[in-house]
Amino acid sequence: MWKEFKEFAMRGNVLDMAVGIIIGAAFGTIVSSLVNDVIMPPIGLLLGNVDFTNLFVVIKQGAVPGPFAGLKEAQAAGAVTVNYGKFISTIITFLIVAFSVFLLVRGMNRMKRQEAKAPAAPTTKDCPYCFSTIAIKATRCPNCTSSLS
Repeated sequence: MWKEFKEFAMRGNVLDMAVGIIIGAAFGTIVSSLVNDVIMPPIGLLLGNVDFTNLFVVIKQGAVPGPFAGLKEAQAAGAVTVNYGKFISTIITFLIVAFSVFLLVRGMNRMKRQEAKAPAAPTTKDCPYCFSTIAIKATRCPNCTSSLS
């Protein structure tokens, strides 16, 4: 049983998948930082200094009644909140990741199409003496009987 597990775990596809998952998780953190730290602040500024992470609705007041300055204060007071600002950030993160994956797959498909269009090796050549088409491996022209080198 151990031997079978080892064979399964050491297959190329399993290792490739593991590397893909690890790189995908790292890419996800990069995109999250891009959205939260680079994209959302200017959007919030354009919308009148709105911080998307602090967009929430209080469903139930906590030990200390609101209004709250931000989400952290509301959660610290024990209030139950709907955090739609974080949801908007998550949607934007998803769209960026999905678009990046789309561009990656699109590029891979283009490379595959270019490989498929590569011309096949020639099977014929022209005789330098009579200019007729002959087999590429021919050493003598069947039409003019010239010796080919």
